[in-house]
Amino acid sequence: MAYPTPQFEEKICPPQALIERLGRLPRPLVFTNGCFDILHRGHVSYLAQARALGAGLVVALNTDASVKRQGKGDDRPINPLANRAAVIASLESVSLVTWFDEDTPADLIELIRPDILAKGGDWSIDAIVGAEQTLARGGQVHSIPFLFQTSTTAMIRKIRHDEERRD
Repeated sequence: MAYPTPQFEEKICPPQALIERLGRLPRPLVFTNGCFDILHRGHVSYLAQARALGAGLVVALNTDASVKRQGKGDDRPINPLANRAAVIASLESVSLVTWFDEDTPADLIELIRPDILAKGGDWSIDAIVGAEQTLARGGQVHSIPFLFQTSTTAMIRKIRHDEERRD
């Protein structure tokens, strides 16, 4: 028996197909970005909060090369882009998932022209890439406070520490 491809896979959109897909998304449109390497409670809470700011949510992921340039560690990301995109796309709060290879999503933000730009509470509004342009267009920019103090880097450290103790 052949099983159908999971429907959430349809939310994954290569950057070159964005223009065609953007017109089908509900407005106001929220945009956020990040690595989202090992998904945790902090991520899913944050994405649900970001989605609640508008009618649709676009999440742009750093490519694997872009993550490596962030200096998070030689072995990061743990999960490759295709896996991270599928996991993020499976979330109810997410309308569309795309990616960028640059160090920042500035070009993507200008292409998408979101009504609302969101980042986690560790970002001040003046440090959020695309904030100035979004505000100049009459949009909103939000730094969403963390509900849960979770960290992928801390999770990886704990896993490695526990492994070392077993060895």
